[in-house]
Amino acid sequence: MSFSPRSLRIGITIGLHQENESLWNNGIKQNAVYLAETLKHCPSVLSVHLVNTTTTAITAALPWDLTRWPTVTFEQAKDNLDVLIELGGQIDEYQTAYLKTQGCRLISYCCGFEYIHVMQSVLFGRPMWGYDLYVNQRYDAIWMVPQVATNSQSYFETLRRRPAQVVPFVWDPIFVNQRSREFEHHGEYRPHGGAKRLTVMEPNNDIVKFCMYPAFIAEEAYRQRPQDIQILQVTNAERLAHESKEFVAVMNRLDIVRQHKAVFLGRYDTPQFLSQMTDVVISHQIENALNYFYFDVCWQGYPLVHNAYMCSDLGYYYEGNNVQDGCRKLIDALTTHDNNWEAYLARQRKVLERFLPDCPEVTAEYERLLSALLEQPIV
Repeated sequence: MSFSPRSLRIGITIGLHQENESLWNNGIKQNAVYLAETLKHCPSVLSVHLVNTTTTAITAALPWDLTRWPTVTFEQAKDNLDVLIELGGQIDEYQTAYLKTQGCRLISYCCGFEYIHVMQSVLFGRPMWGYDLYVNQRYDAIWMVPQVATNSQSYFETLRRRPAQVVPFVWDPIFVNQRSREFEHHGEYRPHGGAKRLTVMEPNNDIVKFCMYPAFIAEEAYRQRPQDIQILQVTNAERLAHESKEFVAVMNRLDIVRQHKAVFLGRYDTPQFLSQMTDVVISHQIENALNYFYFDVCWQGYPLVHNAYMCSDLGYYYEGNNVQDGCRKLIDALTTHDNNWEAYLARQRKVLERFLPDCPEVTAEYERLLSALLEQPIV
């Protein structure tokens, strides 16, 4: 089957659970919107719709522009698609079979570290689906973002019975900009005189993005330069501080905690906490070396101390699990950042250009992927 320029009709699945669902509780919906914006730049693409796979109503309460990113139900979309990208909501075997009769290609777009989620579910009693696991065997392609390939590629390939290929990771500042409009300086970093407010915003749902090493980095810096640190704020940690005796025991060994310079808070959205309560962000990841959170922080000009090697040219990078290296980078941020904050902001935005939806290299690669997909017979 061949397609003329601007003829492909593409759908990207989402799974809505609330009519006014927040964009900040996870990155999946942002991912769908960013991918939609990216594909709109491809020469072969005529239209891109977000396709909701749940029964939640689609209303104007959604946190994105329905004119720019039209959102429809599966029933509304199913007869008007050439490609469906399953990203944030799964279709069933009957929906799959119908699409195949219509000549529609089906892509599994993998943007989560699924192997790690499943390991944790099995080992630690975190139910995901029980015995009723549906694994679609009729994907025409598996696309995965680079940061999940090292841990989950073989998991994807064995269960889905298709080879998986790495695709460009894409991001857009539109949502962090939109959420930050109401804040002073549009939420961008400005020097804050005196001791600095350190922030850790890991989700703390698993070992992939956990707050302990960032707290250790803050502790090491506090031991050397207590006068430079006003407070350490650890969000998404209130439950740990109340329910985990082990977490409390470890934290109570830290000077920054024992001297009442640390607080363990609940959940906040990123733009608000950055704008109103933050001077420096400290982060740590395992097997997740690209993350929208890092990009949001750096786009807004905040110093980010992190170990994400796939974007090591952003922020203040330390290697691996090296807390001492992280401490050195944090002290560098504490003592020098305000002297060059404007140049830093400009540099971060320049670096992030390679992830934007209109980056020519990104457009070319997605156009190549679509072309290769269309050359294959439908599975």
